[in-house]
Amino acid sequence: MSKIQADVERYMDGPTRIDSVISSRFSFPPEFIGFQGHFLTKMVLPGACQIQCAISTLRKGLRQSVILKEIVLAKYVAPVLPGDNLICTVSSVADAGNELICKVRITKGGEKVSDLKLRVALGDAA
Repeated sequence: MSKIQADVERYMDGPTRIDSVISSRFSFPPEFIGFQGHFLTKMVLPGACQIQCAISTLRKGLRQSVILKEIVLAKYVAPVLPGDNLICTVSSVADAGNELICKVRITKGGEKVSDLKLRVALGDAA
């Protein structure tokens, strides 16, 4: 497990799963490694960390290793600041054997932060 993945999961609550929808909550403090060096005048959570939230939600929710293969879509519409309470919701769009195309929405306070579509490969239990 990478340092960033371990740090993301440290601030993760969940996941919960209802049918094919998996959700987790995240709240990152100012000392979170992802904020280091990203916008020197104002800490903003990088998009790569939001993608890692989705991967971690899938990995723990499916209890399988998950490898990112492709970022099909990444649309960021609002900044994430230290202490924001995020909800990451992942739903399967298409299943192709050991690969999934997943739709991801990250929100804070009921407002959309980002929409992602990711192609991932699934492996053995993680």
